[in-house]
Parts: sequence; structure tokens; C-alpha cells
Amino acid sequence: MMSRRHGFTLIELVLVIVIGAIVAASLAVFFRPAFDSWLAVRVRSDLGDQAATALRAMQRDVRLAVPNSIRTPGASCFELVPTSAGGRFRKAADTANDAGCSGAGCSAPLDVTTSTTQFDVLSPLATVPSAGDYVVVDNQNAGDVYALNNVATIASVSTPAAALGRHRITIASKQFPSGYDGGRFVVVPASQQAVFYVCSGADGSVDASGNGKGTLVRLSAYGFNAAYPTTCPATAGGATLATNVKSCRFVYDPNQGATQQSGFVSMQVELARNNETVSLLLGTHVANVP
Repeated sequence: MMSRRHGFTLIELVLVIVIGAIVAASLAVFFRPAFDSWLAVRVRSDLGDQAATALRAMQRDVRLAVPNSIRTPGASCFELVPTSAGGRFRKAADTANDAGCSGAGCSAPLDVTTSTTQFDVLSPLATVPSAGDYVVVDNQNAGDVYALNNVATIASVSTPAAALGRHRITIASKQFPSGYDGGRFVVVPASQQAVFYVCSGADGSVDASGNGKGTLVRLSAYGFNAAYPTTCPATAGGATLATNVKSCRFVYDPNQGATQQSGFVSMQVELARNNETVSLLLGTHVANVP
């Protein structure tokens, strides 16, 4: 007795192929837009994180900047002098504890009427400065800190008797301006000095792939330039904060606040990738006062 062999006919195979093609086409029609949407959301989320991180870095430097140190040669860049610490200095001798003392055992006031080589710090410092860092006292005129008119280099930091202060800072001999008597100073770290934020190559357009053509860069440790900048500097050697930058806009208002020292900076960054765009705007005041 012969057994019958079971299998697929050619017609059945063709039907399977046709049905499979229909199912695949249906999946492409209904699921591709959802997949593309997911990819777009992912790109926008990544761009948003990158822009927010860059804005927070700039915000921190603005809030900690030396008062009146922000300079804006154009809407695509701005310069400032960030600080690492600040406090109050002794303005007059401690008559109660100076009786019978001599040398290092006496108080060390900072007298703006004469040259100073050391002074006592009366308040705690968030970060204790090191030799080579800079002390800035008073900055009523925007260009003073850049011309080093009110800046002295720290030679050493020591600890005086507890009754005299928290720290004693020795500096290169300097007579500070007398235009401000609040007894405050700030410290500028030698590792960064003045800082420039530059949005380079961002002209408001995108390339053929839909990506922003610019880069947001932080320049530091280039020193102090007395002359007011007239153009944004080159970005070679800077630290990159954001790529795919489509546009930037930085606006400084020195008088938006109770005093000129609480100047306001508006910072807008627009990033683009794969034709997806994110634009974030953040404004912040200078928190320091002279």
C-alpha cells in the first residue's frame, strides 16, 4: 500500500509570500511613524539635556562672577571673572587683642589708604585659596579687575590666633581702591582667571543632515586683558560645552536689579540634530556684591 506524502503546493507558497508581504507592509505603515516619533523624542531629550547642562555651567559662573566683570563684545559671546570664594577682611586693628603683642601675634587689617601685604579674614571661606590665586577688593569700575587695578596675588595663607580671624592672607604689596568700604573681598583661582563663553560657527542654520553647525566653548586661563574685547575670540584650546549648536544669544543688562552689581544675563541656546531642534532660555543675576 502506497503512502501519500504531504507538503506545500506552489500556490500555497505564493499565498504565504503574498500574505507575509502584506503583513510587513502593514507593520511598516503603522509602526514606522511610531518608531520615528520615538527616535525624535530621544534626540530632543538628548539635545535638551546637553543645552541644560551648558546653561547651568554658565549660570554658575555668572552667579559667582566678580561684580561688574561681565563684558559682551557681541550676542554670541561674553566674558567674566568667576570666583571660588569670598568673605570679609579686617578693616581696623583689634585694639582689645593687640595690647602687648608684636609681629605675627597682632591683628592684620586691610587699610585701603596704604599698601597692604597681609590681612585677616573674619568669615569662613567656602574654598581656602592657594598661593598664586588672586584677591580682588572692590570692582565698581568694570575694567578694574581686568587691568589688575584692584587685584593682588596671594603669596601664602596661614591661620592666625583664633581671636584674630579664620585665616591670614599674605599678598604682594598692594593699595586697593577706596571707593567701597564694605570690607568684602573675593578670590579668583589662578587655574582659570578670566573666562570667555563663545558660541562659534552657529549662524542660525543647519547642515545637509539637519545638524546645527556651531559649538559652545568655554575658554579659561588666558589671563586678564585690560582692553575691552571688540570681537569674540577664537575657540582653540577651549572646553566644549555643547555641539550641534544652531544659534546662541547672550544679553547682559548691568542695571537689572537693586544695584548695578546684580547685573542680569539672559542666555539662550538652540541646538539641532537630524532636523530636530531644542531651544532653552535661562536668565541669572550676579550674586556677588563688592
